[in-house]
Amino acid sequence: MPPVEASAWTRLPEAAEVQALREAAAASYGAPGAGHVVAAPGTQILIETLPRLLAPTRVAVLGPTYAEHAAAWARAGHAVAEISGPEAVGDARVVVIVDPNNPDGRTHPLAARRALAAALGARGGLLVADEAFADLEPVESLCPHAAPGLVVLRSFGKTYGLAGLRLGFAVADPGTAERIAGALGPWAVSGPALAIGTAALSDTAWRAEAAQARAADAGRLDRMIARGGGTVVGGTRLFRTAAFPDGPDLYRRLAAAGIAVRRFAERPERLRFGLPAGKAAWCRLSRVLK
Repeated sequence: MPPVEASAWTRLPEAAEVQALREAAAASYGAPGAGHVVAAPGTQILIETLPRLLAPTRVAVLGPTYAEHAAAWARAGHAVAEISGPEAVGDARVVVIVDPNNPDGRTHPLAARRALAAALGARGGLLVADEAFADLEPVESLCPHAAPGLVVLRSFGKTYGLAGLRLGFAVADPGTAERIAGALGPWAVSGPALAIGTAALSDTAWRAEAAQARAADAGRLDRMIARGGGTVVGGTRLFRTAAFPDGPDLYRRLAAAGIAVRRFAERPERLRFGLPAGKAAWCRLSRVLK
């Protein structure tokens, strides 16, 4: 982690620091420019903010996926429906797509996502593309194609293992970006987060190395899951979702060993594993799966 000047903890952030972070994010994510980027205290606050910027309308969420998207739009008074694919959008004015998807890692071709964004934009609608898990994946981002009718969400904490820093980004056309920034208010991102985020996003070599290392970790986890009787059904380089014949019992055994995984009420045989942090965590997981 880069050093943070002591003054970052004792004063409000300056406009130049916010601009430096936006420029670093634009370069890292391939956005057309800093004016297309909004920095926020995590993507969750962006998920909560976007529904409040639109009058109640019909929203389609490609699922199953991260539940907070549907919940946030419903809390803001929108009519939300879960759909299985882009072909089922119908007359929805807003569509939410998580790509790569959480929890199964599903992706859609860039051309299909661009076509969906263009179709929604042409009728005054909006595509919300959550690319929280895209940083380390061999997928093409919508960020370079920011235009009216499209908002792309990018997560910092997942990639850099700094979820507690609370930093995330929205990439959109400058007008929409300005509206989102206005809704967040001044000094939305802390001084330390600005400094750390700018330094980390500027280190392109680290991200390339991290992508290779996490791919190796994901392969190791796949082999461990297979030895434990599971079948990997999806995931990304940061998590794997697997089905086990004894899913509920394994969940309890993992919990007893202090290992947190995500379970799914509608699919009790499935568990989602994050990558273990360090040798001791890998060994503990291996013992339980054996």
